[in-house]
Amino acid sequence: MALIELREVTKAYRRDSVEIPVLDRVTITVADGEFLGLMGPSGSGKSTLLNLLAGIDHPSRGTIRIGDTDITRLSDTALTAWRGRHIGFIFQLYNLIPVLTAFENVELPLLLTRLTKKQRRDHVMTALGIVGLTDRAKHYPRQLSGGQEQRVAIARAIVTDPTLLLADEPTGDLDAKSGGEILTLLQRLNGEYKKTIIMVTHDPHAAERATRLLHLEKGTLIEQERVS
Repeated sequence: MALIELREVTKAYRRDSVEIPVLDRVTITVADGEFLGLMGPSGSGKSTLLNLLAGIDHPSRGTIRIGDTDITRLSDTALTAWRGRHIGFIFQLYNLIPVLTAFENVELPLLLTRLTKKQRRDHVMTALGIVGLTDRAKHYPRQLSGGQEQRVAIARAIVTDPTLLLADEPTGDLDAKSGGEILTLLQRLNGEYKKTIIMVTHDPHAAERATRLLHLEKGTLIEQERVS
């Protein structure tokens, strides 16, 4: 069953009177439970596409349907609420708040919900357990390795049980060993927990972990490749 449908999605930015194209009539269907890798050189539109899927940015033309919702028709306020329920974002540089513990960083998205303090704690500890860091709950980011910081960031992304995980170069700031552990964790989230994941990467070794690859070149989809 299709979870995501992009139809003729075009994105351009204006600089003074000049229109700069970023994505050109991109059409993609992503099945529920798929792990999609998105590759392409810098400037090919990969991160722009993730931002469109997250409802952080709006397409110039075309439609984006995720589940039963055409997010291109939502207001900014409705998009913010939708994003909080349905999107988990994993960044290259973790984006953890240094003055908060691992527990507090993971808890952040839950502070916008109606969960009780106990329910929030249960959710946080479950998420930290999935990424193997329950024993680091009281540690601050500076007390963690880069790989551990990224695992905290992944716990924060999954703590609300989102519909879709979006990962933007999740191993880009890690050494090979830590990066491999993060990719194995993403594969586990996909295989064991049935999470739909879209991962932007420039690393062919990272891309091999996905079940399907898409290639973007100058904003155009040029190739599709099924990995497994």
